[in-house]
Amino acid sequence: MKRPYTVGITGGIGAGKSIVCRVFGTLGVPVYDADSRAKWLMNHSEPLKTGIQSIFGKDSFTNGSLNREWLASRIFHDPDLLTQMNQLVHPAVAKDFETWLGQQHTANYVIKEAALLFETGTYRELDHVILVTAPATLRAQRVQLRDAHRSLADIEAIMNKQLDDRDKIPLANSHLINDGRALLVPQILTLHAQFDQASMAK
Repeated sequence: MKRPYTVGITGGIGAGKSIVCRVFGTLGVPVYDADSRAKWLMNHSEPLKTGIQSIFGKDSFTNGSLNREWLASRIFHDPDLLTQMNQLVHPAVAKDFETWLGQQHTANYVIKEAALLFETGTYRELDHVILVTAPATLRAQRVQLRDAHRSLADIEAIMNKQLDDRDKIPLANSHLINDGRALLVPQILTLHAQFDQASMAK
């Protein structure tokens, strides 16, 4: 059975990945949200839950649900713990994506949305990767409006942990600018036509 053409969408926090994916979704393109699926798997995959508890202990779950705030407070300032968590979660998400991909029998192409495609190296497994960018100040403003619980210092700390856009641009196949001035939908429609054509040639 033919495998759909795979397109990754990534970008720093507040860049607008989700908006881009919603537009692709309205065009009928199946979208896999890796970050949301990671959260789901950490709460529902028994092997993954066991792995998390083996590293972080029983306090990592409360009444069977992931104790996100407790874990975040430990991981955020400890790169070694973050690495251990990623080594558990990323393979689980990769396997989940492959299962999902195998179910997309009628799609010409699919979208995988993930914040850390370049950081994890998983961009190499996709046919095409789109990088969504916006100025840092605008990204921070968007996140403040979206996530009232995050302080500006928290947002800047997250941004500083992510790979800089200048390092991502050479790795991406396409670059969408979401700065509030450049029209986003025409950029997406151009890519949509390109991916439909590429899927036929695959």
